[in-house]
Amino acid sequence: MKELSLHILDIIENSVRAEATEIKLEIIEDLEKNLFEIKIEDNGKGMDENFVKTIKNPFTTTRTTRKVGLGVPLLAAACNRCNGDVEIQSTLGQGTKLNAWMEYDHIDRAPLGDIVSTIANLILSNPDIEFKYYHRYNDRIFEFDTQEVKNILGDVPINELSVIAWLKEYISENLTEIRQKS
Repeated sequence: MKELSLHILDIIENSVRAEATEIKLEIIEDLEKNLFEIKIEDNGKGMDENFVKTIKNPFTTTRTTRKVGLGVPLLAAACNRCNGDVEIQSTLGQGTKLNAWMEYDHIDRAPLGDIVSTIANLILSNPDIEFKYYHRYNDRIFEFDTQEVKNILGDVPINELSVIAWLKEYISENLTEIRQKS
């Protein structure tokens, strides 16, 4: 995949298929430590220990419609190319935690890409899931929680198109702000 946001979308879609009701995404861009890190945590069905051990194998999948699962293996390959890796912890009935990291300035690191559209599309297509998004750029942090937005909206659905348009603008402005120099 050409953008890390597409890897994130793929992994979070796994969380959705695992019937997660809460999904947390954390992106860390630490230039001083030369670190780019993606953390995704859900409260879905989880996976057994044996499945987790083979998750980086493209022929490991829970899907019945095809015999390959490329999401985690492709993300792991992207991380490995940039002197990083992927770790997954999961417990049946409790959920899964994925941690992916790589060198920030590695020549082969894909760009983050359109993370704003990724987040907006996840909210649009999964309005009942509680998404928490944390983005740290050096020492600046942006936090976003769909539950807070839902509380403000009251009876207005979070996946109403005008709300999604506003969310995209809000997330984009805040990501620009945390990346600006002091």
